[in-house]
Amino acid sequence: MSARLTVPSVQGRKVRRGDVPLVMVTAYDAPGARMADAAGIDMILVGDSVAMVVLGYDDTLQVTVDDMAHHTAAVARAKPSSLIVADMPWMSYHVSVEETVRNAARLIRAGAQAVKLEGGRKRLPMIEALIDAEIPVMGHIGLTPQSVNAMGGFKVQGREHDAAMALADDAKALAHAGCFSIVIEGVPDVVGQLITDSIDVPTVGIGAGSGCDGQVLVFHDVLGIEDRVLPKFVRRYADLGAEGVRALGAYADDVRTGRFPSAAESYHVKTPATETLGLYGSPTTLG
Repeated sequence: MSARLTVPSVQGRKVRRGDVPLVMVTAYDAPGARMADAAGIDMILVGDSVAMVVLGYDDTLQVTVDDMAHHTAAVARAKPSSLIVADMPWMSYHVSVEETVRNAARLIRAGAQAVKLEGGRKRLPMIEALIDAEIPVMGHIGLTPQSVNAMGGFKVQGREHDAAMALADDAKALAHAGCFSIVIEGVPDVVGQLITDSIDVPTVGIGAGSGCDGQVLVFHDVLGIEDRVLPKFVRRYADLGAEGVRALGAYADDVRTGRFPSAAESYHVKTPATETLGLYGSPTTLG
C-alpha cells in the first residue's frame, strides 16, 4: 500500500511549478474506492452526484447529510491511499455557521479527510469557520449543481467578461480564506486557465478545459455505467453498462435453459468412495 495522500501534499500542487496534474474521481462505496485506489487515483470525491448516478434522482438536491455520511463511511472502509473528500449536500451549510461545522464534522467522523462545498464569496463565513475548526475545505465555483434552480438548469458559467472576472475574484477569496483546492465546473477553457493562473492552490476542472491543475469525473461516466446523460466534457473509457447487460442476459439465459448451475458449481456430500448409506432400504454410494 502506498503512502496516503494528505491535504498539505495536495495544497502545494501546481502544474505551472512542474507538478503532475491531479486526478480525482467520484466513488460512493467500498468496491468503487478500491478500484480508484488500485488505479492510482489521487483523490476520491464522495460526491452528492450519488443522488443522480446511484439513487436515481434527477438532481443533487435530494441527498442529506445522513446519505453522505453513509457513503463516505463505505468509501473509507476500503482504506484507500487516495485523499477522501466528501461533498456537503444542499442546505447542510446554508443556514448557519454552527450547523455547517456540525454537519462537516459528521462527514469527517465518517472517514473523510476534507469536505467540499459550493459557492463563492458568500460562503466565506462558513469556510472560515470550518478552517478554524481544522476541517480542510475544497471550494467549488462555476456551474454549481446545487444551484440548478437559481441558474435555470445546468448551464455553462462565466461566458461573459464580467462573469468570468467575478469567478476569478471568488477563487481568490476562497484561496485566501484557506481552501486547499478549488473545483471549477462548467466554464470556458480560457476562464478555467485564468482562474488557475490567478491562485496558488490547485484547481480541479470538470468541463473547465485542460488548463486546470487536475481533473475530476464521475465514476459512472468514466466507466460507461451511466448512459442517460453524456455531458460534453465526459470521456468514457469503458462501456461497463452494456457489458453488464450482456453478462446479466447470459446469466438469465443459462438459468432458464438449465445450464446454470453446473455440477462444478454445486456442492456435493464428501464421503469415502467405499462408504454406503442405506437410504430407504437401498445402499447408495455418495460422492
